[in-house]
Amino acid sequence: MVVARIGRAHGIKGEVTVEVRTDEPELRLGPGAVLLTDPASAGPLTIETGRVHSGRLLLRFEGVRDRNAAEALRNILLIAEVDPTELPEEEDEYYDHQLMDLDVVLADGTEIGRITEISHLPSQDLFIVERPDGTELMIPFVESIVTEIDLEEQRAVIDPPPGLIDDRAEIVSSRDESGEDEA
Repeated sequence: MVVARIGRAHGIKGEVTVEVRTDEPELRLGPGAVLLTDPASAGPLTIETGRVHSGRLLLRFEGVRDRNAAEALRNILLIAEVDPTELPEEEDEYYDHQLMDLDVVLADGTEIGRITEISHLPSQDLFIVERPDGTELMIPFVESIVTEIDLEEQRAVIDPPPGLIDDRAEIVSSRDESGEDEA
C-alpha cells in the first residue's frame, strides 16, 4: 500500500518533506518503519526520525545524511507492506488493497467495470475504473455515489448522478423532456 510520496529536501541534514497518503501516518510512518519504494531501486528505506514542521511531515531515513542525498529521493513512493487480513479500525474504512479489482456495478447489477486504481485527492478519493471496452472512468468515493462496498462479493455498488457515466447521460437525454404536469 502506498503510504507517502517523498517531496523536496528540507534543510541540510537529510530531511525530506512527505506527502502523506495514508489515514494512519503514526502507524505507517513512525521511526523504525521499513518501507519499500517505487522505483524499487531506491529502497527499502528505514525511517530514522519524523517530525511535523509548519503542518508538513518531515522524515529522515537511515543513511541519508545531507541535502543532496535527500533531494535524490524526490518523488519516490513509499510502500508499506500490510497483512491482507488487517482491517482498518473504523467500520466504513477500507485499505486500497481491499478495493483494488472490485467489480463496479449499478444497484440493478449492470456491470460498469473494475477498480484499477484509487486516487487520493485533497478533497476526496476517486476510483479509477476500467470499463469493459478498455476506457477509464473516475468515480468519486463518496457515500452518495458509492452506496455499498461488498468485500465478500468483491463488488462496489454505485448510484451515479446523471452524466457521470455516459450510458446514464444518454438515458437522461433520451427521456421525454416535456415534464409538464397536465392540469
